[in-house]
Amino acid sequence: MVTRAVVLLSGGLDSATTLAIAKEERRELYPLSFAYGQRHGSELDAARRVAASLGVRPPVVFALDLRVFGGSALTADIAVPKDSLGAEGIPSTYVPARNTIFLSIAVGHAEVIGADEIWIGVNAVDFSGYPDCRPAYVAAFQRVIETGTKSGVETGKPRIRAPLIELTKAEIIRRGVQLGVDYGLTHSCYDPDASGAACGHCDSCILRRAGFIEAGVADPTRYA
Repeated sequence: MVTRAVVLLSGGLDSATTLAIAKEERRELYPLSFAYGQRHGSELDAARRVAASLGVRPPVVFALDLRVFGGSALTADIAVPKDSLGAEGIPSTYVPARNTIFLSIAVGHAEVIGADEIWIGVNAVDFSGYPDCRPAYVAAFQRVIETGTKSGVETGKPRIRAPLIELTKAEIIRRGVQLGVDYGLTHSCYDPDASGAACGHCDSCILRRAGFIEAGVADPTRYA
């Protein structure tokens, strides 16, 4: 029996690797992306490129505007912090409740199409300190599914799969390379220039660059 899986696909390095792993495990894949009022459209373009390169159906793009609330450097007129990785506290690029909102929508999508799993590329090792990227959060949301949805009450599904959660960025990159992920198609930068070139100085760029160096893999990122 084929296992259907909704895969959250942002177009970044982690979500592209997650999609490739789900494909390797022979899931019937339903990528899901979000146009949530983020600063740029580069990541959505990347999500479409990644899906096409892996031979997967194009992502469903769910539109919502988190700029209504703001509160983040990605959805409001707040400067993206540069060269500040490791600073104390949760960075201003944290989007309030973003993964909770995305997973809630993914659960609804999964219920409609009868998906058994939801895959998400959260990582609790090489990350910026976001609280919704940790194992405790994933476990808590699984409990929400099991107690608050029809499919969860009846079958305990969909199950959340987070295959990268305990991997370093270098380990993620090596895994993706093994699976044929073209990281030149992905986009991770929080503050790209008008041409889409990465800034090289935001937390995401720093983590990405360090990951390629540690993995011993050439970094295909186009930096400004």
